[in-house]
Amino acid sequence: MSTKSDKYFIHQLLALIFIGLLLPISLIIINTNKSQSPTPQEDPKVAESKAKENIQPVAKVELAQAVAEGSTSGGKSGEEVYKAVCSMCHQAGMLNAPKFGDTQAWAPRISQGYETLVQHALKGIRSMPAKGGNASLSDAEVAGAVLYMTNSSGANFKK
Repeated sequence: MSTKSDKYFIHQLLALIFIGLLLPISLIIINTNKSQSPTPQEDPKVAESKAKENIQPVAKVELAQAVAEGSTSGGKSGEEVYKAVCSMCHQAGMLNAPKFGDTQAWAPRISQGYETLVQHALKGIRSMPAKGGNASLSDAEVAGAVLYMTNSSGANFKK
């Protein structure tokens, strides 16, 4: 009985091996025939326009520098610089910064003169970093912010 079951096993094994080889070979032949079938030719102009469309950038960025109203230098006005940079400390009086509009706190500083205050703002003084910590500001923008803050705190400086 063992020989009969051995023959049966061998027949089964050979059938599985044959199917295992035949199936991938037939799939390869079918796919090869499909890829060799002629495809309809596309109009060259249509193909070119599709190619140009496919290589277009997803987005475009335009960089422009806005000119603020009331600013002669083409940058931000003194008020804009104050609101964006200076107000962080001068609104609350952080690190002994004179508060905006506090004439008593600003009086000794105003007496030093506009040019001195501008130099302090540009180079930094005590706890205040140069240009209020925003190195991208121009000297004219910083000077405008000094003019805005001091004139709002009792000074009468002219540009």
